[in-house]
Amino acid sequence: MEIVKIIGIGFVTLFVTIILKEYRKDFAIYAGLIGGVIIISYTISYLENIVDFLKGLAESGINSEFIVLLIKITGISILTEFAVSVCKDSGESSIATKIDLGGKILVISMSIPVISATLNGLVGLLQ
Repeated sequence: MEIVKIIGIGFVTLFVTIILKEYRKDFAIYAGLIGGVIIISYTISYLENIVDFLKGLAESGINSEFIVLLIKITGISILTEFAVSVCKDSGESSIATKIDLGGKILVISMSIPVISATLNGLVGLLQ
């Protein structure tokens, strides 16, 4: 399973940074960055599958506006979670909470067209 590899890399990075923090704090930062880059570079190859899937959806006749919204909502969610994690790691949980709330509000506001189209379709089926 791929997630086990990602978690393994994460834990190894965690242990290395914990050990380095005691002796060389400057190296601990670099170890954390290197571990993060390794994890991201490992997962980049899976983006091709996602792009192919989205292309298939676009070609199958599904409204391309919904696909664009899906990508934007996913991006907002990922970036929000990343920013929240960075804030929490820095000890700023109050800022993290506000970023989280802002991200949720953006996701809900961007979801309104999809929700509206879904409800209109259901009403059309019921009539």
